[in-house]
Amino acid sequence: MEVEGCLTSYIDQGSVESHRLFLARRTLLEMLFDRGYAVSVTQMAMTLSEFRETYGENPDLDRLRIPASLLSNPSKKLLVIFCGPERVKISNIRGFHNHLVQENLSRMILVLQNKVTSKAREAIKEIFTFKVETFNITELLVNITKHVLKPKHDILTEEEKKALLEKYNVEETQLPRMLHTDAIARYYGLEKGQVVKVTYDGELTGNHVTYRCVV
Repeated sequence: MEVEGCLTSYIDQGSVESHRLFLARRTLLEMLFDRGYAVSVTQMAMTLSEFRETYGENPDLDRLRIPASLLSNPSKKLLVIFCGPERVKISNIRGFHNHLVQENLSRMILVLQNKVTSKAREAIKEIFTFKVETFNITELLVNITKHVLKPKHDILTEEEKKALLEKYNVEETQLPRMLHTDAIARYYGLEKGQVVKVTYDGELTGNHVTYRCVV
């Protein structure tokens, strides 16, 4: 019996749904922190057991929403919304808009557990006056920036970008490219024209630095 008890201690006895939502929410908090938003360190450090004690085995998705403001400009507010397991329809998008119209947001992230209909995607572009990002929950179960093989990425400010281009006497179009759909670009919420400093430091890649422009 002691052996059985020891083995069961390694098995997650909670719901799969709460585990997935816990992992996704933690990655999102880390993502917002890396983007320069003010987020709760306590929330980021929350364990799975603490998450379940707070939100339960079948969390109310509205309680998982994450509001955040940029540290450098608190007037720029972002909201993370977790969507349910059903397909996201145009009625859902309109509902978000009607509910959030007074929130004065500058950005929003939708966490999807299912597909978004084509009309809903069109509505996102037409209805909202600010950028709306979408991530499938499976993309957030692991923080890609923490992978041991991922090089370090630093986002250049406009001043740093200008200095770089002047130093090497090049146009931004001459820099190596990074697609705006790249996983790293999406993680940091990068816009076209931004430049990323990529530092490699490994046995396979060697030690070197390169710069990539988001296109």
